[in-house]
Amino acid sequence: MPRREEKRDLSTIPVGTLGIIPMRGCVPLAERVDHYLVKWRAERENEHKGSLAFTGYERASYLLSADMPRFGSGEGKGVINESVRGDDVYLLVDVLNFSETYSLFGKQNRMSPDDHFQDLKRIISAVGGKARRITVIMPYLYESRQHKRSGRESLDCAIALQELVGMGVDNIITFEAHDPRVQNAIPLHGFETIRTTYQFIKGLLLNVEGLTIDSDHMMVISPDEGGMGRAVYLAGVLSLDVGMFYKRRDYTQVVNGRNPIVAHEFLGTSVEGKTMIIIDDMISSGEALIDVAEQLKKRKAGKIFIFSTFGLFTHGLETIDKAYEAGLFDRILTTNLIYQSENLLSREWYISCDMSKYIAYIIDTLNHDASLSDLLNPVERIRAIVDSYAAGDMSAYI
Repeated sequence: MPRREEKRDLSTIPVGTLGIIPMRGCVPLAERVDHYLVKWRAERENEHKGSLAFTGYERASYLLSADMPRFGSGEGKGVINESVRGDDVYLLVDVLNFSETYSLFGKQNRMSPDDHFQDLKRIISAVGGKARRITVIMPYLYESRQHKRSGRESLDCAIALQELVGMGVDNIITFEAHDPRVQNAIPLHGFETIRTTYQFIKGLLLNVEGLTIDSDHMMVISPDEGGMGRAVYLAGVLSLDVGMFYKRRDYTQVVNGRNPIVAHEFLGTSVEGKTMIIIDDMISSGEALIDVAEQLKKRKAGKIFIFSTFGLFTHGLETIDKAYEAGLFDRILTTNLIYQSENLLSREWYISCDMSKYIAYIIDTLNHDASLSDLLNPVERIRAIVDSYAAGDMSAYI
């Protein structure tokens, strides 16, 4: 099987010298991305490598040094310690990394999504318009859950996107946006929301043996009506049936800003004895997904695997642990696109799906101004790995 990076046409001249600036809390992911880029570009043969247009193409590292210091009052600033003039700059930011702290009047304060977003704007401001192009890679789209109005409410995500493009950002790359239609706020600028379906399937097949992937033995479940598109796509590439739960809410009261869920009602064919794949964009507290798993078990479902791009686990892991011990699910798979605690990584039920190689592909391709369409639609890769799994040979994917 040919290496993936060799299948892309990267003979075009780079947009500019590649530079990656990781924001606070995003350095480990950026270092893994950098590792792939350095390796590929050292190995890649290109007849124009020695030309002026390819100056700086091969480097020991593409990471640029930047600081985001804070004053004692909590105010901050962004400082870039290297020249970015004429560079093709990529900013990596994890707005959900709550492990990062700063001093506020002598007390340690955890960074909120608002703090991370402000630091991102500070670094963009420090670039000062000198870069050839600025691309923001924000895996979890800031304020993406506040994407529409229900009454007199703010439209935080739309405003944030407009702020970024107003500061000179050319492209925004995100993963599994809660509602992709939010890109309508910036219709004349680049916005890509990328699926993580392939990495989930790869993570499952590398860690679980004995699965039969056909409509008689497996089924894809959407935990709510909003995620049906995601479930239909996964079911389509695997040729499986789809089921859906819809949330029956109590609209007579509001708890924590929303109408509480009374029950999850199921729509779909029989799940008895089948392996279930529940797919969603995020796990917040995890209670809703556990309720869905419980409902499936009551309907005599077999194994249950949960795919979720972002594992927030906002209420801790105890509830998830109890559900696992009760046999309600078999494994939970989330990506490393956001911060993962050591506590989470140590859990028996948890499988982490590494996205660093995929991000490196995206950066490498964009730097050459080449098409992303093949990367955005991984049907061919999914079918290839499923065929390898059925043949009992996964050595090419380890």
